[in-house]
Amino acid sequence: MRAVLLVLVAWAAGCATPRNDLVVVLPERDGKVGAVVVADGRRDHALDTAYASARSDPGLLRSGMKTGPSSAEEVGKEFAAALAAQPARPVSLVLYFTEGSTLSDESKGVVDRMFAEIAKRPAAEITVIGHTDTVGTDAFNDKLSLERAQAVREILIGMGVPAQNISAAGRGKREPLISTGDNVNEPRNRRVELSVR
Repeated sequence: MRAVLLVLVAWAAGCATPRNDLVVVLPERDGKVGAVVVADGRRDHALDTAYASARSDPGLLRSGMKTGPSSAEEVGKEFAAALAAQPARPVSLVLYFTEGSTLSDESKGVVDRMFAEIAKRPAAEITVIGHTDTVGTDAFNDKLSLERAQAVREILIGMGVPAQNISAAGRGKREPLISTGDNVNEPRNRRVELSVR
């Protein structure tokens, strides 16, 4: 998701409504930058660098948009309330299972991290998707993958997460993490993927 911050403020002035528009391109946390094109009726302005901005205001109506660089400090100061209101970014976690419906030892430590991520969100929505390796029939793996997802759902409910905030489903052996032939015991495919948002 590329971040673009757009703020519109209108002032009534007789029948006309002059606008004070500001568009700022924000970089992602990893530094990647998207792009946006802003049109002012005269020409298009491409904003494709971090903190590039385009502004119109009543004093610039004849000359169109004013473009130029902004900074993280300016954006932080001007849009503090809007930035603070953004929801936390979604987090994906993976838990691995033994051949049955038991968490692997290394995944038991992920449960605490999973709960910490959920606790950061006042109304977390959690999707729990179970998967299997390719050993067994489709029907067996569909059932097993759903059991794995429901087992993780029960762990979350036991930790105090409201049941209505958690959806669980099983995908069987249809979406392997590691492609294998049929009847291959692959531990990395025996997993539950969680998305916390």
